[in-house]
Amino acid sequence: MKNNLDFVAIGDVTTDAFIKLKDAKVLESEGKDKPMLCFSFADKVPYEFVEVVPGVGNSANAAVAATRLGLDAAFVSNIGDDRNGEDVLKALKDNGISTEFVKTHKSKSTNYHYVLWYKADRTILVKHTEFDYSLPDIGSPKWIYLSSLAENSLPFHQQIAAYIKERPEIKLAFQPGTFQMSLGYDKLKGIYELSELFFCNVQEAQRILKDAGRDTSKAEIKDLLKMVQELGPKIVVITDGPDGAYAYDKDEYWYMPAYPDPKPPIDRTGAGDSFSSTFTAAIALGKSVPEALAMGPINSMSVVQEIGAQKGLLTLPKIEEYLRQAPGDYKPRRIN
Repeated sequence: MKNNLDFVAIGDVTTDAFIKLKDAKVLESEGKDKPMLCFSFADKVPYEFVEVVPGVGNSANAAVAATRLGLDAAFVSNIGDDRNGEDVLKALKDNGISTEFVKTHKSKSTNYHYVLWYKADRTILVKHTEFDYSLPDIGSPKWIYLSSLAENSLPFHQQIAAYIKERPEIKLAFQPGTFQMSLGYDKLKGIYELSELFFCNVQEAQRILKDAGRDTSKAEIKDLLKMVQELGPKIVVITDGPDGAYAYDKDEYWYMPAYPDPKPPIDRTGAGDSFSSTFTAAIALGKSVPEALAMGPINSMSVVQEIGAQKGLLTLPKIEEYLRQAPGDYKPRRIN
């Protein structure tokens, strides 16, 4: 099976416990880039309910998306020898993902995150177990999808880069997670330069470029796309939440609006993952950049109508149905 895989996702996996908050406030905080989620200190804080979702994370979500779109997908990750690890394996297998490359570590704990869910947004309490990362023999899949890993994973990134260099037929999609952005561009330069596809949002693009010594103070979206491409990736996609997404490929700039929500979002967890993985899967299926750009927002729209990052992920026929039913102005637009 190893040599026939369409899609191999690499990244940390976790269980998300969604805690639906009842009494909280969102306050602007002076000197902070983001508002603060606030509730009573040293008090009993009521919540509505908890929903536990195992087998999630940027790359796990991508593997599920790819499988539902018809690709043969496997997952490279690490779990602990505990009940949470067993739940993760079951969830992955139930989604049709090969788990032959998921390694179980004795005396380690499987990642478990707490999602403080207020209105449609979430604040996630994260803790990445520092596993001893190593890349198994995954053969020569058509695509590798790389995303969130822990802070001790730098040598693992170098191993992945060396593996791909030895097998140039493999294409790499890179969606950096929080710790990967903290590592900085210089340390992950080899990954950037090998990336066929690269995904981030506007704020992340500014952070990455600043770290790489680029001035973005006067940069517009086309400038951000071009500057990120100059770091190495061939095709750059930058998302801007409900304001849509942009792509840059071979001197062509594209804009795609968001697909209209049928009703207000329930939970925004996984919206970015679903877009990036759907775009990647579409390219793997032979779609063009504009076609992939039109498919991504549909899965994002569907995901935010459910709890968690995977329940709303769609099959290819369902995405094609949404495309047929799309409003007349839902189409990729070339930017001059």
